[in-house]
Formats: sequence, C-alpha cells, structure tokens
Amino acid sequence: MERLSKVIGPIATNVHVLADPRTREAIAIDTAIPSLDWIARELAAREWTLRLIVSTHGHWDHTGDNAAVAAHTGAEIAVHPLDRHRLEHPEPLWAPFAIPPSIPAVELAEGGEVAFGSVRLEVLHTPGHTEGSVCLLSADGGLLFSGDTLFPGGWGRVDFPGGDAEQMVASLGRLATLEDRLRVLPGHGAATTIGRERPWLEMVRDQGRLLL
Repeated sequence: MERLSKVIGPIATNVHVLADPRTREAIAIDTAIPSLDWIARELAAREWTLRLIVSTHGHWDHTGDNAAVAAHTGAEIAVHPLDRHRLEHPEPLWAPFAIPPSIPAVELAEGGEVAFGSVRLEVLHTPGHTEGSVCLLSADGGLLFSGDTLFPGGWGRVDFPGGDAEQMVASLGRLATLEDRLRVLPGHGAATTIGRERPWLEMVRDQGRLLL
C-alpha cells in the first residue's frame, strides 16, 4: 500500500490518499476543504483512480470537500450510517466557509472492509466523538487511521453534538486491545502508536471513565 498525507484546512485535518500500486486503485480519507486540488494533482501524477472517499465521522472539517472530490473523480462516499445525516445536512460549527452537503453511497459497518485492489482496511465502529465515528485498521500495513477517536495522549471531544463520554470510554478500551506495534494516524496532529498510548488507554478502560 502506498500512502500520501497532507495537513489541510483551518483545523489542520490530516487527509490521506491510499493506493494499491499494482492496480492503481485508491481511496481518500477525510477530504477536508480545500483538498480537491491536492488530491487531483496526486492522482493524475501517479495515474491512480479514486474509488472511494471515506469519512471517519461526519464533522465538517473531515467532510467539507467530499462533494467536490466525488464530482471530480466519480468516487463514491462512505460513512457509518449513524453519521450519514451529518454529511447530508452539515452542521458547520465555527466553520469559516459554507460546507456543501454530500450524499453517501456506501455504508461503513462494524467488521466490514474497505477494499481497493489487494488492500483491505477493517472498519472498527468507535463511537464517542460522534455516534458514527470509525477507525480503519490495516493489519498488514500495521496502521490505524483513528479519525478523532484517538490522539497522542488523548481522545476526541465528547461535548459536540453526537458526543458521548461513556461510548468514548468503551471505544478507547477497545483500542487498548490492539497490538503495540500499530502506528496510529489520527485526524489531527502527529502520529503515535498503540504501545505509546497503552498506559493511559488501559487506565481509562479499567476506571471506566475519561481521565481529567
């Protein structure tokens, strides 16, 4: 699997393009505004075909360019069904520009897969930041795309619409069961590993509450 990443937009969202180098099929993860130009250039330079646009959750800073990228590439949009309404009817909380609606065609389900070429990403439903938040696990690649569920030293906010502290505790406890070696690529900020985050993840799991 080949991976391109770029920090984009007013809230510094990590946008990813992943591809199978043999089939040249690709997906994009969390297409923040303004990611269309960058994605289009990278696809054209490598002769990759974008098959899917994946939203790890429905907040505007992860979905703002969904419609534009879909229109340019013909790729379908995927999101967990519990966050579908956030794409269709965006809530631009503090967004400095209008957020176009987008129409998902693919549902991300717990235990399902995002497949392109020979690459497989397992869908983990990890609610807490929103009802439909997901992480994407590449077991072969040793990567976890954690959206806004897990950050270095912390977790996504639970005080926005759709947030739930109890669900976040359960999701973080689930991530604590993953292998230390996994490299975590969050929706914002620097990469980390499960091993590096394990001490506090296990504290959250064992205490059954988010740490202050």
